[in-house]
Amino acid sequence: MLLKERVDAIVKLGFYMGKSLLIDNPNLLRKVEYSNSWFTPQNVTKSLENWSSQLTLDMIQSWILPYNLPNNLTAKEVLIIMAGNIPLVGFHDFISVIICGHKAVIKKSSSDYILIDKIINKLFEIDTRFKKYVEFVDNVKERSFDAVIATGSNNSAKYFDYYFKKSKRVIRRNRRSVAILDGNESQADLKGLSEDIFSYFGLGCRNVSKLFLPNEYDLDKLFNVFFNFSDIINHRKYANNYEYNKAIFLMGGNKIVENGFILLKQEESLFSPVAMLYFEYYSDIEKVNSFIEQNNKDIQCVVSSSKIAFGATQNPNLWDYADGVDTVSFLKSL
Repeated sequence: MLLKERVDAIVKLGFYMGKSLLIDNPNLLRKVEYSNSWFTPQNVTKSLENWSSQLTLDMIQSWILPYNLPNNLTAKEVLIIMAGNIPLVGFHDFISVIICGHKAVIKKSSSDYILIDKIINKLFEIDTRFKKYVEFVDNVKERSFDAVIATGSNNSAKYFDYYFKKSKRVIRRNRRSVAILDGNESQADLKGLSEDIFSYFGLGCRNVSKLFLPNEYDLDKLFNVFFNFSDIINHRKYANNYEYNKAIFLMGGNKIVENGFILLKQEESLFSPVAMLYFEYYSDIEKVNSFIEQNNKDIQCVVSSSKIAFGATQNPNLWDYADGVDTVSFLKSL
């Protein structure tokens, strides 16, 4: 397939994801939530809308223009091991492989298979030639691949690195995101920060899990805007995490601040559990910058007035690559 043909098909797919997918499949949201209760209708709809806004002709052309991708190339088999923490989290890897003209060999996550199946089957309807460029697999141990893109935990990443050591590979590990406040944020900024924290229940690597606050910052400023997300506690799994973590930390003699749906704990670590947000006070911004530099391998996004905008972490553009690894350059080099 020519590059233009691939692009045109993906544009049609993006339009379908935003306009027709849920209309044509009125029970889809219910089925997805039944298979994974973290994937609420609101979160699935948000993901579909975000993807539809990215898969337009203008956005795709802006994305791929710097790479000067060839019209035709020898297709390589690229294994994609998808995560399933938030809806369609592995979809960018799939689109990247397809746009470059390679074959996507997909190991779906058991947590996110219904949406992937539905969307890729629609791509087959748009252009049946894609059937030659997509394959689903369950067992990856009995095959070799030209390249591997795998996303998982730090433990699974060690396994991926070892098992696929003979293949060119991109292996993604656990990362979290942080936000730096200076006290001059507007209400709109703080509302955006709330989205960065609570979207997808905070399960994504782009979700803010830690705040850096100036000394004597009034936490009530945060609680006032967080209240818009107070209904999150009505989700059973989230509420279970909230109550469990509250009990564990209080039994351990830890000081926490709570408002009924989010726990705040003063803590140096990046990796806060579900329903909990870590924070630190600072007087010297250079110490914050030093912390971020030292922990760069564990940080996905830095939100601040001078870096990623408040409210933008879970709305990445096509060229905002996970872990800062340029997937298209990697695929073009195969």
